[in-house]
Amino acid sequence: MSELVVTLLRLGYLALLWLFVLAALGVLRKDIFGTRVTPRGPGRDRPRGRTAPRPAAPHTRAPDRTGPSRLVVTQGPLAGTTIPLGPSSILVGRSPSCSLVLDDDYSSNRHARFFPKDGTWWIEDLGSTNGTMVGGARITEPIEVSTGTPVRIGQTLIELRR
Repeated sequence: MSELVVTLLRLGYLALLWLFVLAALGVLRKDIFGTRVTPRGPGRDRPRGRTAPRPAAPHTRAPDRTGPSRLVVTQGPLAGTTIPLGPSSILVGRSPSCSLVLDDDYSSNRHARFFPKDGTWWIEDLGSTNGTMVGGARITEPIEVSTGTPVRIGQTLIELRR
């Protein structure tokens, strides 16, 4: 081989080695700094330290007292977290776009979805790797969840409560 070919092979190998080092640094950076949490809810755009007056709540009908009114994390890193139930579904997973963001290695980015249907709440697994357990059984299709039934997603235990 000529001297030019050997030099080009050395430079190509060096460039490949640097690409590997930069990729490894990118993975380490992501592990160290974690997932970026996006603020949600009212007041997320206002500067810290100032409180803006709250607008008057629109007149709505009284909530149904027979069904669940909130989603409560009872076990896991987010124990004590409460999410009020409304007319829209609640997405659970590791993705920052989820309603309930789990910092759990055993949950998927978009793991499960709680949704209202005909006055009751249902849950469906969104094709997660480790599955969703409702009352100790793994679900494969949407299932109705009653108040107080434990739902396990990774290391997190969630219940619907009144």
